[in-house]
Amino acid sequence: MRNIRLLIEYDGTKYNGWQRLGNTENTIQHKLENVLSLMSEEKIEIIGSGRTDAGVHALGQVANFHTRSALNTREILDYCNQYLPQDIVVKRVQEAEERFHARYNATSKKYMYRIWNSNIPTAFYRKYSYHVPGPLSIEKMRKASSYFIGNHDFQAFSSMKSKKKSTEREIYAIEIIKERERIDIFFHGNGFLHNMVRIITGTLIEIGQGKRKAEEIPIILEGRIREKAGVTAPAQGLFLYEVYY
Repeated sequence: MRNIRLLIEYDGTKYNGWQRLGNTENTIQHKLENVLSLMSEEKIEIIGSGRTDAGVHALGQVANFHTRSALNTREILDYCNQYLPQDIVVKRVQEAEERFHARYNATSKKYMYRIWNSNIPTAFYRKYSYHVPGPLSIEKMRKASSYFIGNHDFQAFSSMKSKKKSTEREIYAIEIIKERERIDIFFHGNGFLHNMVRIITGTLIEIGQGKRKAEEIPIILEGRIREKAGVTAPAQGLFLYEVYY
């Protein structure tokens, strides 16, 4: 039995997220499994490095699956990209070690959130950015982002319902890059809670708009109350950028 590793890029606009669901076939995982099963003439179950929600994109999703297929990696790559929808692309196919697991072996992840900061919206980035009109103070946003660096309890910045699972995570770096109207925020950490990146982004935007102060962040972290943090930024600006092993 072979273990095959995939690097996948997708536009999540019209999908109900990554994870296979019982009530719909409109997920990234289902589309991939369907094509791979037809290719190999066996039932394929694919393991992703993590779930992305409805409307969220990926530039570097990693997944693996086991197969008895004799097709080489180039043939698997070509087959996938011939039969997958055009908004899902397999970028790389590799033979993996037998014990490689896309989710359990991941050591950290990087996400990117894209903001279009202009009074005039964009036609081309509308599906891949959050339009925020009016001025944003990048200096204030960078100052606020520094308070998130390190190991913290991020319960206030998560919509996770379970009270049994740990809400502690470590953020290694947050980088904010502005190029004309486009602002890209990169988050690198050992893991992220449900909606964590989007809530942190929403809070940073409010700070950039002058609606709250950067110095509030440590108080919100310590309080662990979701309602004290900012709004959840929309899904279309979020990309799973890279997974590290």
